[in-house]
Amino acid sequence: MSVYAQFGLEPIINAAGTSTRVGGALMHPAAAAAMRDAAGACIPLDRLQGAASRIIAEATGAEAGYVTAGAAAGLTLSAAACLAALDIGVMDRLPNTRGLPNEIIVSREQRNGYDHALRAAGARLVEVGMNERVAGAGVRRTEVWEIEAAISERTVAVAYFANPDSAPPLEEVAALCRRRGVALIVDAAGQLPPAANLRRFVAAGADLVTFSGGKGLRGPQSTGILAGRRDLIMSVALQHLDLDEHWSTWDPPQNLINPERLRGFPRHGIGRGFKVAREEIVALLVALRCFVAGDYRADIARFHANLEALADDIGDTPGLRPCILGAIDEDRFPILEIAVDEQRLGLTAFQIARRLKSGTPSVYVGEGRLHEGVLVLHAIGLDDAQIRPLGERLRAVCANS
Repeated sequence: MSVYAQFGLEPIINAAGTSTRVGGALMHPAAAAAMRDAAGACIPLDRLQGAASRIIAEATGAEAGYVTAGAAAGLTLSAAACLAALDIGVMDRLPNTRGLPNEIIVSREQRNGYDHALRAAGARLVEVGMNERVAGAGVRRTEVWEIEAAISERTVAVAYFANPDSAPPLEEVAALCRRRGVALIVDAAGQLPPAANLRRFVAAGADLVTFSGGKGLRGPQSTGILAGRRDLIMSVALQHLDLDEHWSTWDPPQNLINPERLRGFPRHGIGRGFKVAREEIVALLVALRCFVAGDYRADIARFHANLEALADDIGDTPGLRPCILGAIDEDRFPILEIAVDEQRLGLTAFQIARRLKSGTPSVYVGEGRLHEGVLVLHAIGLDDAQIRPLGERLRAVCANS
């Protein structure tokens, strides 16, 4: 009996990918083993985060690093670090930033639900640019001069949400931030692979960059990586760690926190609710090392084979046209898009997704293109043994239209 069955639950077939709502990717076997091993002993978390800082810095090229409770928590901690720096009085005030510099500039076209994580620390977002392409009212996107025009004495950072199509170019934004003495926070939650992105954002000039630990890295879904400037990572640690101890007995790792730069330490900071367990930190670090070593390339080949088998299985199903995106030699995980002939089937893509969810076994697919009549299937959350049942469910749903 599986552990889920003990609670009266049946695991789903997760073709939706890394979304937290469906449990995320399947953890790397080495990370899962490390998690079990680490759970059997205790370690001071500041020491463990000190070790994590070295490992993350080595992998990303940053001065320091930190393990967070997911990429969104990394954004909140990044904002908190930019708002408070090493001022422990301000740390104790957050999210109350009344009378303090508290503005983070963000491109209007990059606004999304995750920027709530920045606001949670007490930041006020200042939008720049116009979303003219989406509105159909023009061809231009946000430009660097618009960001510079918004910088004032109240500005603490610029936030940049990264994807392959983000604009303006990151390097140009980073150069502006350096010139004006403003921190640059990059949200790269889902930008792994390619592996080059581990270093790309820091090399381009980001002061803080956050990655999800439970997506391409295949670590615990509740973890993330924050990499960047040593002073900002120190502020993050001070606002995240359990500091309920005496100053006279406190001996944090020097590569993470330098007590000589402080006049004391704060009470539990705004990040205290984002705790990360020792076994989660260890599992993420093992997953990161496996990723850097290139293990994920074998995953690309395996995912591609599974999606090819699935495409072949449903290829002769009337009303479904499968197409794999991402070649086996590309540095990204492949996906399978299934175009639905809604008129022929008498079913919309929304109805198919609904029926897949409600059947047995329950199947979740990517819903980002349902409005276009397309099902999107990812392999990162699929066990090899689930490929055949997934094909059977797809055929059955369409046959019963």
